[in-house]
Amino acid sequence: MIVKSINNFIKIVLTIMKIQQSAVLDSRRQQEMVHLGQLIARLRQARKVKQADAALRAGLSRNTAYRMEKGDPGLAIGQILRYLEAIAPGTSLVDLMNGSDPALLALQARESTRRVRDLSSAELKNLDF
Repeated sequence: MIVKSINNFIKIVLTIMKIQQSAVLDSRRQQEMVHLGQLIARLRQARKVKQADAALRAGLSRNTAYRMEKGDPGLAIGQILRYLEAIAPGTSLVDLMNGSDPALLALQARESTRRVRDLSSAELKNLDF
């Protein structure tokens, strides 16, 4: 009975002590983490690397990679750097933030290219003045 109550006490204390990083950070820093996560996800997609493969190469779980790409501030900077190295070897955080990676530039070019279609007869009539 005493052991059970001690275990319950320890669980309560640990629950109280646990700090959510998102609760400690101000909104500007939270937005920066979300932006960093989006950049990492975009780089991974531009390089056509699956999230599970990148996580495996970095020695992380897929859940950690998911949290990273969503901008979870509770992750260690070393995990972020390992994940970045697994996606794009030799790329630094500065390169990522500048968007100077060739794969990112190619992705932007693909996204900005849009096909132009002919106008329908109804649209032509609306433009006829």
